[in-house]
Amino acid sequence: MNQPDATTPDRSRRKTEIGVVTSDKMMKTRRVEVERLTPHPKYGKFIRRRTVLHAHDEENTSKTGDMVEVMETRPMSKLKRWRIIRVVRPGARAALVAEATTPAVATE
Repeated sequence: MNQPDATTPDRSRRKTEIGVVTSDKMMKTRRVEVERLTPHPKYGKFIRRRTVLHAHDEENTSKTGDMVEVMETRPMSKLKRWRIIRVVRPGARAALVAEATTPAVATE
């Protein structure tokens, strides 16, 4: 009775968002900021708005500055309602490590 059949999508109704990890100080939890642009009600200029999500990261794979994809999930704690699916793009730390390993070229 509880078996999913081919006509009902299993997890397609869950929301997914792409955001940037802003804090990785907690164990298995990441603070992710999702930015969106909304028009001003009177003037029409687009304004940056952000939503702060607390997401579950089981393996602690994401770091600060990484762009990640998160999926809505069951409540895991007081604040955690999202789960990190994958790291879309490594952040600033990966770029700094790459710069440090490449030799500097002197320009004259």
